[in-house]
Amino acid sequence: MDTRYDAIVIGTGQAGPSLAVKLAKSGRKTAIIERKLFGGTCVNVGCIPTKTLIASARAAHVARHAADYGVLIDGSVHVDMKMVKARKDAVVRESNQGIVNWLKGTPNLTVIEGHARFIGPYSLSVDNGRMQMHASEIFINVGGRAIVPDIPGLNQVDYLTNSSMMEVDFLPPHLLIIGGSYIGLEFAQMYRRFGSQVTVFENGPRLVSREDAEVSAAVQGILEKEGIAVRCNAKNLQLRKSGKDIQLSYGEEGARQEVAGSHLLLAVGRVPNTQDLGLDKAGIATDARGYIIVDDTLHTNVTGIWALGDANGRGAFTHTSYNDHEIVAANLFNQEERKLTDRIPAYALFIDPPLGRIGMSEHEARASGRKILKAKMLMTRVGRARERGETQGFMSVLVDAASKKILGATLLGIEGDEAIHSILDVMYAGAPYTAITHAMHIHPTVSELIPTMLGDLRPLE
Repeated sequence: MDTRYDAIVIGTGQAGPSLAVKLAKSGRKTAIIERKLFGGTCVNVGCIPTKTLIASARAAHVARHAADYGVLIDGSVHVDMKMVKARKDAVVRESNQGIVNWLKGTPNLTVIEGHARFIGPYSLSVDNGRMQMHASEIFINVGGRAIVPDIPGLNQVDYLTNSSMMEVDFLPPHLLIIGGSYIGLEFAQMYRRFGSQVTVFENGPRLVSREDAEVSAAVQGILEKEGIAVRCNAKNLQLRKSGKDIQLSYGEEGARQEVAGSHLLLAVGRVPNTQDLGLDKAGIATDARGYIIVDDTLHTNVTGIWALGDANGRGAFTHTSYNDHEIVAANLFNQEERKLTDRIPAYALFIDPPLGRIGMSEHEARASGRKILKAKMLMTRVGRARERGETQGFMSVLVDAASKKILGATLLGIEGDEAIHSILDVMYAGAPYTAITHAMHIHPTVSELIPTMLGDLRPLE
C-alpha cells in the first residue's frame, strides 16, 4: 500500500495530536502514526499517572498527620497498592482513550498504528514495508525514554524505570533510587509516603543540581524530614544480587559503602527515541546525543520537516512540547512569526511542597553581568502556609536593577507551582515588577505575599 498525504505527523505525544487536528482542519490530507501508546509519555507513564500516584501518596500522608489538625483516626493508616494502581490506571485510560477517540473522529485525518521509519526525505515505511507513505510536510514528535546507565552488575539485577514503575501494584520494602533529580525525587517522596523505606543515590554533590544551592539544600531537608535517606557524591556505583536483595555499593576503594534494598529504580535522565527512525535516509541532522537539530521555528535542516517535543532537545516537559506545536501552528497557519527563543523557561518539581521555577536561576543571573536585585521570603511568613500547617520552603525573585523587569523566580512551598504563574505572566508581558506590587491580591493566598516580598528587593551580594 502506497499513499500520498499532504502532511504526516509521527507520534502522538503532547505536540502531535493537536497539530495533526489543525493540519486536517486546514484542508490538508493528514496522517498521524503511533507505534505504541497514544498520548505518549505524559499520558501513559509520565505526568498524568505519576501525579495521580502523588495524589494518593499525599492522601496517605495527610491521613497519618490528621491528629495535627484535630482530626482523630481510629487505627493505623494502610495503603492498598492494588487500589492505588487501579485508580491510576483508570485516570490514564480515560486520557488515553480520549486522545484516540478525538483523533479517529477528526475528518480528513487518518490514524495509523505502527512503527514509521524514513526511507527518503519525504517518504516513510510503516512496519518494514507494510505500507509506504509520502508527504511534503512531516512533523516528528517521537518523545524520549529513560536512560539505562552502564553500571557494573546492572545486568545481574532486576530494575525499574519510570515506565515500568507504572505496573507496580505492591509496596517495595526498600526502594533504591539512582538519580537525585526531578523524576527520582518525585518517586522517592511518593513511595516513602506509601510506606517504603527509600534511599536516593546522587552522583553529584547535591540534589537537583541545575538549581541554586539554597534550593537543593531546602529540597533535601524536606525529603530527609520525611525519612528519605540521601547519599550525595555516590560515585563508582556497583550492583550485585544477594539472595532476594539488591546490594548497591559506592565510593572509593578502601572506603566503599554498601546499602541493601529490595527494588531498584533508575532515574538518571532521558534519551530521545530517534535511533530507529531512519533519519539518515532523510538527511535529518542530529547532535551527538541523538537529538534532532532544529532552528528557532522547529524546522530541521531538511525543508518541510519539523521536530517537536522531547526529541529536539529544546525542552523536556509536556508544556514545552505543547508549546512547540503552538509555535509551529502559529507560523504555519497564522504567519505570527513565533520563535523558541521567545519562550521563558518554566517548570516544576512535584514533590510536596512543590518547586515552581521560571526564568533565570541566581547563578545564571550573576553570570549575565547585570546588576541584580533579589527578594526572598520564607514560607513561615505566608498565612496560607501557616493555616495549612505547611510552612516549609521559601519564595525568591530576581529583578534587573536597570529595567525593573523580572529575570527569574523560585517558589518552593505550598501551591508554589500555581502561584508562580502570576510572576510568569508579568514576565511575558515585558512589564516591570511594579505591575505586581501595584496590584491588589486576594487574601489569604500564597500570591498575596509576592508584592510584599518584592517590596524588600535588595542588591544581590
